[in-house]
Amino acid sequence: MTQIPTGAEELTWLGTSYRTILDPTDSGGRMSIVDSTGPEGSGPPRHVHEAEDEVFVVLTGRCDFWLEGTRLSRGPGETVFIPRGAEHTFRVTEGPSRHLVILTPGGFEGFFAEMARGQFAIPEDMPAIEASAARHNLRFTGPPLGP
Repeated sequence: MTQIPTGAEELTWLGTSYRTILDPTDSGGRMSIVDSTGPEGSGPPRHVHEAEDEVFVVLTGRCDFWLEGTRLSRGPGETVFIPRGAEHTFRVTEGPSRHLVILTPGGFEGFFAEMARGQFAIPEDMPAIEASAARHNLRFTGPPLGP
């Protein structure tokens, strides 16, 4: 049986912290889990994960989600399932918000690591961000979610 890593490195990019608490190497590539905390107002541009299903488990704070045209609000103990190929985004509306991001299969957490290591800025570094996104089966499709 594989152990969950206890000393996972915490990374920060654009004010959001990421800590991989289940690396895909510990699940035979089947999944990864990222413990993330974002400040109020944070959230990514609208996007699609081509290869991963994604589950958000909100632990603290509150987030609004936009999933293929439907807007949802989730707070502590609530979840959102985002199937691969579904256009989506989210925004922290009461924060900070700590949430688990469960990805199946694993591998996308490498995008967070690349962004944190490069400290890429938006919009100045979009070519580098989009290149990393493509390597991680992610494509941006629209703006971040507004208030």
